[in-house]
Amino acid sequence: MAQLQRFSNRMAAGELLAGRLASYADRVDVVVLALPRGGVPVAYAVAHALHLPLDVLIVRKLGAPDHQEYAMGAIASGGLSVLNQDVLQMLNISRQAVDEAMRRETIEVSRREKLYRANRPKLHLRGCTVILIDDGLATGATMQVAVRAVRTADPARVVVATPVSAPESCRFLASIADEVVCLATPDPFYAVGLWYEDFRQTDDAEVIGLLEQAEREYAQAKMNVERKPPVHDRPAAR
Repeated sequence: MAQLQRFSNRMAAGELLAGRLASYADRVDVVVLALPRGGVPVAYAVAHALHLPLDVLIVRKLGAPDHQEYAMGAIASGGLSVLNQDVLQMLNISRQAVDEAMRRETIEVSRREKLYRANRPKLHLRGCTVILIDDGLATGATMQVAVRAVRTADPARVVVATPVSAPESCRFLASIADEVVCLATPDPFYAVGLWYEDFRQTDDAEVIGLLEQAEREYAQAKMNVERKPPVHDRPAAR
């Protein structure tokens, strides 16, 4: 395994990632989108540190039959999808198997969309800088479809950010995003979870709680800015 100090947990990784994204702090034209579920604690830490609004973009990996660890593609809200042709050919996966996986994950995307968002409207993305965050990138398939999905909303800029990524995934995403921030690109990579000391599963309740907390904090941050008294020029000393 490559020599790399592991992140203690997703939240700590997000705090480190926020340091690399500090130039986007306190900007009204920047939004943070997390890829649930594991990307939410990372993205929450970034949004909290930089005083930015947080939302989710539901993207689901299409796991290969009998090899769920291999992403044969991914699907996002709105029906957008991308397929990994190399994996399809290597594992000789049929079109029927692909279609079945897409039907199954489309149902899950819809379930999470309703559960996580509840009555909150989606954040406005048109003309904004969108920072897409996940807890790590192995094949990069989910992030690839996430970038494509966000592009349909006509943002000004798409930034991909993650604590750890396979080197080739980071390089490929640089060709479709405007900026890519990867804190670590170990080689060999193996799996995202190996680079965290605590990689326990993020559940739906934690996702909902963090989204609600982020919404409250961002509303309070805006209120504090609005309440700041105007700065008047001091009279010149006589």
